[in-house]
Amino acid sequence: MIKIPDKCNFIFDKLENSGFEVYAVGGCVRDSLMGKEPQDWDFTTNATPNEICKVFENYKFYDVGRKYGTISIVNNKETYEITTFRGDGSYSDARHPDSVFFCSNVEEDLSRRDFTVNSIAYSRKRGIVDPFGGVKDIQKKIIRCTGEPVSRFSEDALRIMRAIRFSSVLAFSVDNTTKEAIFKHKDSLTFVHPNRMNKEFVKLLTGQNVTEVLSEYAEVLAVIIPEIKPMFDCAQNNPHHKYSVWNHTIKTFEYAPKDEVIRLALFFHDIGKPYVKTTDKKGIDHFKTHQIKSTEIAECVMRRFGFSVSLIRDVTLLVKFHDERFRNKSVSVKSVLKETGTDLFYKLLIIAKCDMFAQSNFKREEKILLLKEVEAIFEMVTSENQCYSLSQLEVNGNDIMNLGYTGEEIGHILNALLKAVIEDKIQNKKEVLLNAVVEGNVICPN
Repeated sequence: MIKIPDKCNFIFDKLENSGFEVYAVGGCVRDSLMGKEPQDWDFTTNATPNEICKVFENYKFYDVGRKYGTISIVNNKETYEITTFRGDGSYSDARHPDSVFFCSNVEEDLSRRDFTVNSIAYSRKRGIVDPFGGVKDIQKKIIRCTGEPVSRFSEDALRIMRAIRFSSVLAFSVDNTTKEAIFKHKDSLTFVHPNRMNKEFVKLLTGQNVTEVLSEYAEVLAVIIPEIKPMFDCAQNNPHHKYSVWNHTIKTFEYAPKDEVIRLALFFHDIGKPYVKTTDKKGIDHFKTHQIKSTEIAECVMRRFGFSVSLIRDVTLLVKFHDERFRNKSVSVKSVLKETGTDLFYKLLIIAKCDMFAQSNFKREEKILLLKEVEAIFEMVTSENQCYSLSQLEVNGNDIMNLGYTGEEIGHILNALLKAVIEDKIQNKKEVLLNAVVEGNVICPN
C-alpha cells in the first residue's frame, strides 16, 4: 500500500492540475511497499524541464540537473527532485549517458533504471505501475537487474556495488543471472572513482545482511580494496583464534551495532595481519604490530575513498587501540582516553567485545573480566572527572608563557605535565604543576 505523505501532495496537485502526469518513483515506492517510511520522495513526469519550472514558478527551485531532465523544487525547507520521463543514450564513460532523450510514457522511463525493485512507479490516478515485476521481487526478496544485467552494469559499473549494497541493507538475495554478471564484470569497478563508492560501501557495512554479503562477494570487494585479498587465505594457527583473518573479520559483524564508525573499524581492524604474520618453531602464528599496520592501511584506503578527515581519524584511532591490553589499568585507560575522548572510547569497548566473541573460547572468561574491569575504570575516571586531557589540566598555555616559555615549548611542557598527571607522578594542582616546571621536574625542550 502506498500512502503519499501530505507534504508531497502539492507536487501531484500542481502538475496534475496543469494537465501533466506525475508519479512517485524509485526507492520511496520500494520502501513504502516494504512497510518502511521513505526518507526521500522523488518524482517523474511527462512535463519537460521548462514546463516543470513554469508550473512551480512561485517556488524556489534548482535546475543544475536540467541536462538530465531534473528540476529540484524546494518547499518548507525540503527538496524534491522531479525528472522528466527519459531514456538514456550510450554510456561511453561507464558513468553518465552521452545523451538523454525525453520520452512520452513512464514505462519507458522505468526501463532505464537499475533494479526491478527500483523500477516501480505510483500515481494517484493509475496506482502502482510495475512493468518489470518489481513488486514480486520485493515479495520474494530478490535483487534483479531491470532488463539485461550486462547492459545495466556496462552503463554504470557502480551498479555492481549498489546491487550488493541493496542485498546487505534489504537482506535480499541477488538473482542468479544478476549475480553471474556481477562476478563476470567485477573488474569494471576499477573504472569507478572511489569517491563514488564510499557511501555504497558504508551502507553495505551497516546493512542487516552484511555478514552474508562480505562472505559471498569478497572477490568483488577485493577489486576496489585489493588490500583485503591477503586476508582470505590467512590462517590464524593460534589458540586465540579458530577462523582465518577474513572469516574472523566477518564474524565480528554479528555482534556489532549498526554504527558506521564501529563497522568501518571492524572491517579494517585486522587488515594488516597478513603483512606482519610470523610462525614460531611450534607452528604458532603471531601477528605482532598488526594494529599499527592495520591503521596505516585503513588510513590509506579511506583517503583513497575520499572519507572525511574526522571519520578517518575516528576509525584509525579505533583500529590503533583495538588490541590494547590495558596492562597498567587506570593509567592505560586514561592514556587511551587522552587520544580518543569518551565517545570513541565507549565504541572501543564495543569493538573489543565484538573482536573477542569472534575468537576462540581460549581464555574467554579472563578476557571478559578484563573488559569489565576496563569498563569500570572508564566509568570511574569519567564520573570523577579525573584528568586525562589537556583541557582538564589546572594550568594552561598562558600560565606556561608567564614562566618565560614561548612557541612550541609551551605545547611540549603541557603534554609532559599531562603525561605525568595521567601516570600519577604529579597532582593536578596549579601550584604543584607550575613548581614542577620551575624546578625542572618535567621534560622540557632545549
